[in-house]
Amino acid sequence: MVECPLTRTEYPTMSFADYRASLWPLPMQLQSHNGNTRRIGVELEFAGLEINDIARLCQQHLGGELDVVSDYEIFVRGTRFGDFGIELDYSYLKKLGREKNGHDQSDDIENLAESVLALIARQLVPYEIVTPPIPVTEAFALEDLIKSLRQAGARGTGHAAEYAFGLHLNPELPDLEPTTLFNYLRAFLCLFDWLKHRSNIDLSRKITPYIDGFDHDYARFLLKPGYAPTMTALIDDYLTFNPTRNRALDMLPIFAHVDEDRVQNTVQDDRVKPRPAFHYRMPNCLIDESDWALVQSWRDWLQIEALASDTERLDQIASEYYQHLNSLGRLFTSWREKSARWLTPELL
Repeated sequence: MVECPLTRTEYPTMSFADYRASLWPLPMQLQSHNGNTRRIGVELEFAGLEINDIARLCQQHLGGELDVVSDYEIFVRGTRFGDFGIELDYSYLKKLGREKNGHDQSDDIENLAESVLALIARQLVPYEIVTPPIPVTEAFALEDLIKSLRQAGARGTGHAAEYAFGLHLNPELPDLEPTTLFNYLRAFLCLFDWLKHRSNIDLSRKITPYIDGFDHDYARFLLKPGYAPTMTALIDDYLTFNPTRNRALDMLPIFAHVDEDRVQNTVQDDRVKPRPAFHYRMPNCLIDESDWALVQSWRDWLQIEALASDTERLDQIASEYYQHLNSLGRLFTSWREKSARWLTPELL
């Protein structure tokens, strides 16, 4: 009998932290065009905590120094990943808060009006944590922060009917070639029905326009055989069909990064921030539910990554979806069920 060269106690054992990190999946294309690890920004919307408590929890987990801009806006500067922003997601109140901090005295009536407005806003408007771009290999570190926020009393989308709170993922592109952007758009269109079902979008968010899907007319246009756009054509065609930020996958930040004037000529909106990253805003933020984690929505996004990176599979599903969109049979068949054939099972 051949003896095992190692006893059970001699097998190398990783720490629990390293084990958790090993469970965090990575995209097929791990590096960006400059050779660095791709990064991801995260926006987390929730209620139930005061802004100072949120900022202190961020500081405890990530380090850094607090920079209090106003009662509605705090930065945690110099964390190991960069600067984190915590804010009440209401631009008018943030403006009032900044103006108030810039003056030694303020009118009692103005203060009362601001207090009443803030009280109402806190019942409807979420606080939001906006992370800096974090290497995708280290983004699992946010899970511990999310757990602490939950334990402290953070409340998510499902806690109240009026809580239309979301989780936004802003993954950096591997490169800015038009073919790359085109493939990601095709992959998202083909998997949208599955993603929508998978995300189980809360009713409070369904009735808002912020996470609208792309119209079928745009899907037909983009998936039509022979369409191979230049970057200029891809941007112009997108803006023709989608002159708005209100899409589940908002491409305006990327296109503004490539050609800001072209985007601003069609969409005059100072909320469009140029950056070489997607703005995926479909998932709910279920931060108060113990079985919810960031990795779940990240795995769903990686389905898009995997499909966009495999042109053979992408061409197959794009061709079939184009036929589906142009067939009367689409009224009687579920594209969501058909599209599941192209999912990566290891990410489910």
